[in-house]
Amino acid sequence: MNVKSAELSIKAVVEDLAPGGTLRTAINFGNAVLVQRSPATGEPKGVSVELAKELASRLGLPLEYVIYEAAGKVFEALKNDEWDIAFMAIDPQRALEIAFTEPYVVIEGSYVVPRNSPYQKNEELDQPGVRIAVGANAAYDLYLARTLQHAELVRAPTTPGAVDLFLEEKLEAAAGVRYGLKQFAESNREVRLIDGHFMLIRQAMGVPISRGIGKQYLDLFIDEMITSGFIKRKLVENGQPDVTVAPAPSRGIAANT
Repeated sequence: MNVKSAELSIKAVVEDLAPGGTLRTAINFGNAVLVQRSPATGEPKGVSVELAKELASRLGLPLEYVIYEAAGKVFEALKNDEWDIAFMAIDPQRALEIAFTEPYVVIEGSYVVPRNSPYQKNEELDQPGVRIAVGANAAYDLYLARTLQHAELVRAPTTPGAVDLFLEEKLEAAAGVRYGLKQFAESNREVRLIDGHFMLIRQAMGVPISRGIGKQYLDLFIDEMITSGFIKRKLVENGQPDVTVAPAPSRGIAANT
């Protein structure tokens, strides 16, 4: 469905989505699949940035990036009304305060372990004595906090910080986005990536839960961005060709398991 054909008043959408007159967009540099720093300028680039630009253009709004280094910090900033839209993983805890669209990409959550680790499978890590480094309040932290029965989570302020903590404290594993952990493992012969994934991280657009009209518009917007091929094109253009685009809502969605 073309968003412009939806029976929504653009004026009402703008007033609801960006009451201050500028589309303040939370940008999380902690997820390199979605956002990267331009080598030339240091400015944000990536599929989430392209979605924000397209949305602002359609609504005739100036665009402002509000920069964070971790998804947990994006969520914390909500209480201070620092942003209007965000790009985050869907999680039940976050959904108490954020209204999410359906996902636009699905990313694997994986583990990295020391090369000589006895652990070969994801499920083997959930046992007493296993310490897993995580970025505080990242999607995989929230998920593992609900699902692990025996392993201990050791939290760092950011996802890159979790990898550093894993190395410094000689922990049994670090959890994170598979793409980033794969790059880390390829550059460090002392570690290896566990095959497969322990979860699928469903990345979506989100707004403060009170902004119902804006959320309706974003639902249609994301559907169109998926079905038109916009998201796939922008992933490829930004060096992420292997990232899985989520099915359009009309065709079902990937499970967060």
